[in-house]
Amino acid sequence: MDFKSKVVVITGAGSGIGEACVREFASRNAAVAMVDWKAGAGEKTLSELRQKGGSVEYFQADVSSRVEVERLIPDIVARLGSIDVLVNNAGIQRYGSAITTTEDEWNEVMNVNLKSAFLMSKYAIPEMVRRGGGAIVMTGSVQSLSAQQNSLAYVVSKHGILGLTRSIALDYGKQNIRANCVLPGAIDTPMLRWAASRDSHPEKVLAGCDRLHIRGTMGRPEEVARVIVFLASDLASFVTGAAYAVDGGLLVPAGGMAFQEAGLGAEKA
Repeated sequence: MDFKSKVVVITGAGSGIGEACVREFASRNAAVAMVDWKAGAGEKTLSELRQKGGSVEYFQADVSSRVEVERLIPDIVARLGSIDVLVNNAGIQRYGSAITTTEDEWNEVMNVNLKSAFLMSKYAIPEMVRRGGGAIVMTGSVQSLSAQQNSLAYVVSKHGILGLTRSIALDYGKQNIRANCVLPGAIDTPMLRWAASRDSHPEKVLAGCDRLHIRGTMGRPEEVARVIVFLASDLASFVTGAAYAVDGGLLVPAGGMAFQEAGLGAEKA
């Protein structure tokens, strides 16, 4: 899977799955646009990859803001020349039920997890059309198909990501644009460790996350990134509108209910 002469844009690129995607695409000769809202996010990765000869540029932007995305896309094209692949990976987690979730929390999750993917797609697709096609990969979740207790906004946003993926696949397939979605299980990322830290016994939560999966361990960010790379590549030329579970078998025995066994989101709703 060689991405020479391809430009790949990755949101939420400063850590976790996004950072792993930067490394995977750069190792396959892509020119990579790292996008994150935090100034200097992923700076170590950026420096390391450049020292190895990688073509990587950092762009600070709030991708949930139309104004910033309208500025960002032309900036990426001006600096890197085009957009061939878009990885909509930016995401956050907030816990709460229909009663306990505040309006501000709802809006925050929807803006970061769902609106950002819509805006980035909206403004990147015309660039892909001009290039004769492209690929979009969304980071959904096993909760795009199931649900986790006390995680209302997150679950709804990830269901929305899958709907967005399939709508784009339908609307732009004739323009040679493919859209697919990965559905990670519990992945050892800073976000998951933040969620575990909310519990009085985070080490037990992390051990529970390991037990969710058939092999007995959580996934690693690079294991998700490799599937994203495949879906963005020409090897997946006949794959679009698909949802790929990258979950270590989490959905096999119990679906989303398995998250409760780990203690994630277990606060009273």
